[in-house]
Amino acid sequence: MTKVTYRQFGAVGDGKTDDMSAIVAAHAYANEHGLPVSATAGDTYYIGGKNQTAIITTNTDWTGARFILDDLELENINQSIFLVPQEYEAEELSLSKLAHGQKHIDMTFPSTVMISVKDDTRRNYIRMGVNASNGVPVSDTFLCNADGEVLNDIMWEFPQITSASVRRIEETPLVIEGGHFTTIANQMPSKYTYHARNIVVKRSHTTVRGITHRVEGEGEHGAPYGGFLSANGCAYVTFENCSLSGHKIYYTPGNGGMSPMGTYDVGLHACAFVTLRGITQVPDIMDSTRWGLMGSNYCKNITLENCEMSRFDAHMGVTHAIVRGCKLGWQCVHAIGEGDFLVADSERCGRSLLSLRYDYGGHWDGTLTLRNVTWYPKSEHPSVISGANPGTHDFGYPCKMPTFIKIEGLRIVDTDPRIQDIALLSQYADEPTFDKPYPYQVPEEVVYSDVRCDSGRDVLPYRDKAFYPQTKITEA
Repeated sequence: MTKVTYRQFGAVGDGKTDDMSAIVAAHAYANEHGLPVSATAGDTYYIGGKNQTAIITTNTDWTGARFILDDLELENINQSIFLVPQEYEAEELSLSKLAHGQKHIDMTFPSTVMISVKDDTRRNYIRMGVNASNGVPVSDTFLCNADGEVLNDIMWEFPQITSASVRRIEETPLVIEGGHFTTIANQMPSKYTYHARNIVVKRSHTTVRGITHRVEGEGEHGAPYGGFLSANGCAYVTFENCSLSGHKIYYTPGNGGMSPMGTYDVGLHACAFVTLRGITQVPDIMDSTRWGLMGSNYCKNITLENCEMSRFDAHMGVTHAIVRGCKLGWQCVHAIGEGDFLVADSERCGRSLLSLRYDYGGHWDGTLTLRNVTWYPKSEHPSVISGANPGTHDFGYPCKMPTFIKIEGLRIVDTDPRIQDIALLSQYADEPTFDKPYPYQVPEEVVYSDVRCDSGRDVLPYRDKAFYPQTKITEA
């Protein structure tokens, strides 16, 4: 036997018979014998609500096959359909402190490792707004090579560490490709009971490509999903050439009022060096009844290349991000984090070109570069970069706009008749926050060149100099 098929283990592939047990058994056999798995082109595999997950540790090819995921009656809403697990277990690590930006730790390892640290005595990401929270323990995840060199930035100061772990990352590549998946949407109450029912990658050096995902049966209410394609706690993961779906927006009561619940078709959590390449979204990326395609937490070194989707969203921090050759829709870019953020050769829509999430303090500790970007603003007073921070809320960290902003070529298609003026920097509060308990730090310098509106109108540096008294703004 050179490969394993689902039919060999009893799958029918008629779109009606539940084939999940056969799929689970096929992958278990393939994993044990180190064999690739192939679906049969033309087959349609129905997957009902059984509490089962197929474990993938070998290359898998679903090209030409279809999968129906029926979410109407589930035994376990947290169960994934497919899981690509990590090969190495995490081990406890003796580490007492770390410094923000530290480049080396005095340890050696058998190979490249992923280190996770936490300080339970402090909290950050203390969210405000309709989804207000008391935050989470200060934590970080980063890579080290065998000699202890830190391969991506340590994001926080850790004068003490209450727990730490280390895990080797996988070095050999694994590929999953092909397949058309249809989710029959759940009809649960519209509450924050996130459903999985997805493909989860926890193994480093994994590529998922050529997947199509569609959603049917969304009604008047439904629970959100956490990401049909998900990566969690791994590095060097690529999702490419996939056609994914925006999900209907449902609303639920939050701590501060009715809150839209975000369902993402791509979810990233505590990952490093993740690439999304050639990802497209249906329906229209300007359809405001559909939630944004991609969301992340605690990630580092995210790259989007040649994607077309409604939103790039980084909730609890991203360190270093690149968006190149992309078209982003009505939600555009919502992010907080640190490091270098590059947007190049891209088209953007939305109220702002880059929106620094107000619910986490509008925070970006680093630089922002916009290069050869076209923007379609959609409000009365749009700003290229917007942040919102009242200066009265403790988010767990000092909040700031990018320290240095460089704009090299920005075309503004200002055809929306509502537009009254356009500014580079937003008015981030009702009044400047310099004397507030938690002042918002504004940019030190903005350098721009070749910024032009189709209408010929001038672009303001800001609407009120009182908010940016020390910011140096230069037209190069």
